[in-house]
Amino acid sequence: MCEDSFDPRLLSALDLAFVGDGVYGLLVREMLARQGSRPVGEMHKMAVSYVNASAQAAAYEIIAPSLTEAEQGVFRRARNGGAHPPRHADPGDYAKATGLEALFGYLYLKGEQERVRELFTAIIEKISVE
Repeated sequence: MCEDSFDPRLLSALDLAFVGDGVYGLLVREMLARQGSRPVGEMHKMAVSYVNASAQAAAYEIIAPSLTEAEQGVFRRARNGGAHPPRHADPGDYAKATGLEALFGYLYLKGEQERVRELFTAIIEKISVE
């Protein structure tokens, strides 16, 4: 679906985060669905535990050492992008979550789905161990 002439670096950090929110959320839902059928309310509650700001901030910390310089740049641009957190969210966690979502959006739009899955798998494997 990505055109060769499309450059996701030209999008704003919040545009990338908007896409990445959907990508990350879909990966979480896919993972939960593959674990077996459950009541929808239970699956939703489990999904929220992975996609809230503090969980995504922790997810970033897991993959940070393995990110390339370019990936770190996308993360930093979004983290520093000035998105305003909801009242109940920790501003630091919210900034990291926005950066993580932007990174996932950037990689997805760049056509690097294998890298998206690699990073997501690293996050899930570490969370499952803890």
